[in-house]
Amino acid sequence: MSVTDKVWGALTSMIKLEDRVDRQAEAMKAQQARIEDLTGRVIRLEAQMELLTGAALVKRLTRD
Repeated sequence: MSVTDKVWGALTSMIKLEDRVDRQAEAMKAQQARIEDLTGRVIRLEAQMELLTGAALVKRLTRD
């Protein structure tokens, strides 16, 4: 194997690695957006749960 072949092989490997890193970064961005969306949904569910449990407690207290 000549020096040129070794250099070409190294450059090819580096380009492939850069492509994989770019794809992984895009996947991480998409995953982060999904996590943030799910976090917002959980917060809304918690707020609704607190409102419902508070309303149930008020109803129970007014019946007594």
